[in-house]
Amino acid sequence: EVQKLNQQLEEKNGEIQQMINQPPYEKEREILRLQKSLAEREKAQATSDVLCRSLTDETHQLQRKLASTAEMCQHLAKCLEEKQRREKGNSDDQTPTERTNQLLDNETSLQALICNLQDENRMLKQKVAHV
Repeated sequence: EVQKLNQQLEEKNGEIQQMINQPPYEKEREILRLQKSLAEREKAQATSDVLCRSLTDETHQLQRKLASTAEMCQHLAKCLEEKQRREKGNSDDQTPTERTNQLLDNETSLQALICNLQDENRMLKQKVAHV
């Protein structure tokens, strides 16, 4: 292993000697190439940082919107339960046909509302996953 390390050291020394023996314009060209490469990397890093911040902001917005939608769903479910309880109390005065029609209308509107909220929830989850 010591021999292997000595051989690598000799190779590096050879590379250094080659650089030292290069004409000055070659050295300057290499320095310019390295500076250009560094500038490109710094620019790419800056662009990456901006994109990362943008995606982070969008993720937070989507998470807030998802939380708001979930909260709205819970509120609507509570309102629906209260309405059903009130209607149950009033349903004693109605005929069975009226009660059935009213329940079907409520169920249909509830199903439509649930479908809409589920679609919105699914879309928000897809956006969050995409981000």
